[in-house]
Amino acid sequence: MQEQARANFDYSEIMENIRARKKEFGRQLLILTHHYQRKEIVDLGDFAGDSFELSRKAAADNDCRYIVFCGVHFMAESAAILAQPHQVVQIPNVNAGCWMASMAESATVREAWDRIAEVSGTARVIPVVYMNSDAELKAFCGSRGGTVCTSSNASRAVQWAFEAGEKILFFPDQHLGRNVGFDLGLKPEDMIVWSPGKPLGGNDPDAVRRARMILWDGYCLVHTRFTVEQIAKMRSEFPDAKIVVHPECTREVVALSDACGSTSYIVKYVKEAPSGSTIIIGTEINLIHRLALEYPDKKVIDLHNSLCPNMFKINLGNLLWTLNNIGKVNVVSVPEQVKAQAKVALDRMLSLP
Repeated sequence: MQEQARANFDYSEIMENIRARKKEFGRQLLILTHHYQRKEIVDLGDFAGDSFELSRKAAADNDCRYIVFCGVHFMAESAAILAQPHQVVQIPNVNAGCWMASMAESATVREAWDRIAEVSGTARVIPVVYMNSDAELKAFCGSRGGTVCTSSNASRAVQWAFEAGEKILFFPDQHLGRNVGFDLGLKPEDMIVWSPGKPLGGNDPDAVRRARMILWDGYCLVHTRFTVEQIAKMRSEFPDAKIVVHPECTREVVALSDACGSTSYIVKYVKEAPSGSTIIIGTEINLIHRLALEYPDKKVIDLHNSLCPNMFKINLGNLLWTLNNIGKVNVVSVPEQVKAQAKVALDRMLSLP
C-alpha cells in the first residue's frame, strides 16, 4: 500500500511540474502529441493529431520557440523540416523510432531506383514516399520529381503521380500503397512488391516493366496484427457494429471493414457516429482507449489490442526531463541540404488539389 501511494504521489508531482514548466514558458513552448500517445501525455499537450498536421501547426506559430514532439523520430524530423529558423525541435526519447520507417533506408532505395532505371528507365517513374520515413527519403523524392503523402491524402498523391508519370515507386508501406491502388482501380497484376536485397526486388524484368505501382516491402507492425479472423469473430459477437480500420492494414482486412481511414478520420468517424453505436476499431490501442473515454454514449471496442512500443517510450518522466533542459537535449535537426530537398517534396504535397 505504501509503494502504491508513493507511485501515485510521484505521478501527480511529475504532472504538476510539467504544468509549471508549461506556464513558465507560455507561448514560447508547444507540446505536440500524436494520437497514439498515452492519455496522460495527450492531456498535457497543446495539440493532438496526425504527425504532419501537428508539424504545420507548430511551424506556423511565430511566438513558439520550442517544439517538443511527443511521437516517434520521423515525426519530430518533419517538424524540424518545416520549423522556422528561431524554432528548436526536441523529442523526449531519441530511441522512439519507427519500425516501418527503418525498413526503407536511403541506400537501399537508391539502389532500387538504379535497378528500375536499368530495366525500364526512370524518366516516367515518380517516387511517392509515405510520411512515415526519414528526412533523407523525403529529400530523395524532392530531388527526383516526387512527393510525400500521408494516410489522409495518399490517393490524391498517387493520382498526381500518375498524371506526372507512368509508374510509381511507393515506399515504405506496401499495404497503404496497395489499398490506394485498389481504390483507384488498379488490378493486382498492376502492382508488384519490391523486396530489398533480392535481385530486381524479387521480380523478373517484364514484371517491373509492366507494373504501374512498385510497392516497397515495408509494413507497420501495429496494423498488420489485425486479421480477417478477428473481423469474423467481431461480426459474430456484434452483428450491428461498424468496423473501421487504418489503411496500413492488409488489403484483406480493409476489404472486410465498413470504413478505412487515417487516425484523424477514425477520430471523426467515432465523433460523428450516432449515440448508442458500437464501433470496432483497428488501430493503435491508446487512441481506442481514449476514444472510449471521450464518447461514453458509444461502445468503442478494439479489433485487437495492438500497442506501438515506440510511441510508448514517451512518458511523463522523459517529457519533464526535456522541459527541464529546454533547447539543450534530444534536439532534432536536419542538414540544410536535406531539409531543402525534403521541403520541395512536402510543398508538392501541400499544393495537391
